[in-house]
Amino acid sequence: MGVESKDKVERVLKIYTKLMNGYLINKEEEAQNFGVNERSIKRDIEDIRNFLENDRADTGILNSVIYDRIEKGYRLEQLHRMKLDNSEILAICKILLSSRAFTKEEMQSLTKRLVENCVPKSSQKLVTDLIRNEEYHYIELQHKSEFLDKLWEIGQAIRENKYIEMEYGRVKKKAVVKRRIKPAAILFSEYYFYLTAFIDDEKVQAGFDVPFDTYPTIYRIDRIRSYEVLEEHFHVPYASRFEEGEYRKRIQFMQGGRLRRVRFKYKGYTLDAILDRLPTAKILDEEDGVYTIEAEVFGDGIDMWLRSQGEMVEVVE
Repeated sequence: MGVESKDKVERVLKIYTKLMNGYLINKEEEAQNFGVNERSIKRDIEDIRNFLENDRADTGILNSVIYDRIEKGYRLEQLHRMKLDNSEILAICKILLSSRAFTKEEMQSLTKRLVENCVPKSSQKLVTDLIRNEEYHYIELQHKSEFLDKLWEIGQAIRENKYIEMEYGRVKKKAVVKRRIKPAAILFSEYYFYLTAFIDDEKVQAGFDVPFDTYPTIYRIDRIRSYEVLEEHFHVPYASRFEEGEYRKRIQFMQGGRLRRVRFKYKGYTLDAILDRLPTAKILDEEDGVYTIEAEVFGDGIDMWLRSQGEMVEVVE
């Protein structure tokens, strides 16, 4: 290595060390310190910028050298952490695998790309090893359908308030029905993705268990046999917009129906599990370890859940 190259390496390392320690780099001062012109210092800073950009893939952290116009010098700024840390990506992959929402091929592709793009290279093998066994024994759902493109297209229709015409396979009598709908939201619950939508046909609504219900009908997305997003738009007044977050807090097992209030006594030991399961639940009373709880819910799914609790729950009304 020539003397000039050696001097440059030493100079760049010293400037880099100053930046990493929080010092402000003044181009004129550094040029005087090292006996070079200001253009050399500017090139050194560009070299450091390029190094930090390339280092992002390994560290997951995007550092940048910026010029501070007020202080009239260069300083290091950590813009944001680009990668997820080991515990974060492990948690996300575990949740994704437990959801069983996708086919095995889709799931393997998703977890592989998550690890490759969201985890620093030095940690990728460790995370992959931790999820390998669960991924190997992954069991896909019976419908075995791939619908990621369908999810996206329906999501776009929701965003743009466009009608959808679809053929839907119902469970009852295994009938296929045609519907013209106003899509409202996509939700996920207990292994499946669902579309909530308002039916644009009064004759169809009249035959429902809850005729002309003001709340949306629920469709399992994997059961949508065919669909077409129409160019025709529908209008949703701001005051009447569908609040999917509020709806999600009140529905169990994605079973539609009327808005109800239920009251029951809980005699179990894990009260937190009840309050987590029913976000609208309120404790009305407690006596000798028995809690009286009331919750606002949609539909009949709550009945399924209450029955599943056995002797720990006594329905009051």
